[in-house]
Amino acid sequence: MLVATCVIKLNLAGVYSLKEKRRIVKSILARLPRQFNLAVAEVDCQDVWQTAVIGLVTVGNDNGLLHGQLEKAVSWLTEFRPDLPIDDYWIEFR
Repeated sequence: MLVATCVIKLNLAGVYSLKEKRRIVKSILARLPRQFNLAVAEVDCQDVWQTAVIGLVTVGNDNGLLHGQLEKAVSWLTEFRPDLPIDDYWIEFR
C-alpha cells in the first residue's frame, strides 16, 4: 500500500480578513474530496490572512495512478480557481 500526499501553498493576495480566507478555504475543502476522492485539510498558516496551505492525501497500490490523481487535483484548482494562484506544491509518497 502506498500513501501519496500533496501540499499546496495558495496565495490569497486579495484577502484581508480571516473570515474571508476561511470562506474560500472551506469551499475548496468541500469540493476537492467530491471531485477527486481525496482526503483534504488546511494544514498550516491557519491564522495568516493571505496564505493557505492545503494538504491532500490518497492511498492505493499504483504510484503513477496516485501521482496522476494528485496532479489532476492541482490542475483543477488552477483551472477552476484562477483567482487563487498556487505559490508552490509538492507530492510525496510513503
